[in-house]
Amino acid sequence: MRDSRRWNRGRGQDQPPAGSGADICVVSPDATLGIRQFVADGDVRWEQRKYEKGDLDGAFIAIAATNVREVNRRIFEEAEERGVMLNAVDDPPNCSFIAPSIVQRGPVTVAISTGGVSPALARKLRESLQTSDALAWADLSSVMAVARSHLREAGLLSTIDPQRWQCCITPELLAMVQDGQQTEATEKLLAGLTGDDGRGLCQDISQCHDGGCQLARAGERS
Repeated sequence: MRDSRRWNRGRGQDQPPAGSGADICVVSPDATLGIRQFVADGDVRWEQRKYEKGDLDGAFIAIAATNVREVNRRIFEEAEERGVMLNAVDDPPNCSFIAPSIVQRGPVTVAISTGGVSPALARKLRESLQTSDALAWADLSSVMAVARSHLREAGLLSTIDPQRWQCCITPELLAMVQDGQQTEATEKLLAGLTGDDGRGLCQDISQCHDGGCQLARAGERS
């Protein structure tokens, strides 16, 4: 079965999943400016009409955003017959899956779902997270990847306790990366993970916790 997606558009749904590599088709009598731009850019195809049975032929996944439950039900019945995954927006009974709200920053992806209870709440959480300082930690992804690669090549990756990573993920390390000091940040991270930072490793891993170990902080205060 070809990887195609059918998008039966309704009000408020003008962001089809372009960029996924899928063959995306929008079936709707009308389209927002956003969808028309996707069509103009060649990212999606648009069939300017209402849903008809048979539209899901060859589809892998479909999204019904009609705001009409009876239409959603008919789309759901066809999806069940054809084994097509279907998400009906704001209509959980006519869904075979719930689409999460997605936040991306670099290679880091955060999915938010309310289990179909409130898509509006999922959107609010997504918008809040997009501007949250917490998402800044994603900026460490490249440094973390390089450090893991070095440790793997040295045969040390499996010897590093997972909590040690948490100890070394500090605001100081993040600030270095955001200041463009990628190499220095990687060296600092590796030194902290292997105990070559002049402070040694905690004898008891329970002393190691998020944002820096208790042993190091005690030394800084003395």
